[in-house]
Amino acid sequence: MVQKVTDTEFSQVIASNKKVVVKYFANWCGSCRLFAPKYTKISNKEEYSDIVFIEVNAEENPQARKFGGVVNLPFFATIKDGSLLKGDSIAKEEPLESMIKELLA
Repeated sequence: MVQKVTDTEFSQVIASNKKVVVKYFANWCGSCRLFAPKYTKISNKEEYSDIVFIEVNAEENPQARKFGGVVNLPFFATIKDGSLLKGDSIAKEEPLESMIKELLA
């Protein structure tokens, strides 16, 4: 399940969860909308059950955007123990799954 969070909840979510994957999006971003069902599908995979999946509107939440180092959209970040592990602009499932596997390692 994917939770939509704002700047207000962002720091609390990353502080209280060991492993987090963040999808940064904007309402105008067509690629973000196209990737949304794939992100949901990935978040529901059994092997990722101990990871929290969130999404953040990059335009409305500048603190979360700055934390992830967002440069393009859609942008994904993996966070482990409250620290940014990796961030990348991705529009395909395979590179995202590679990032998630690094998070699990």
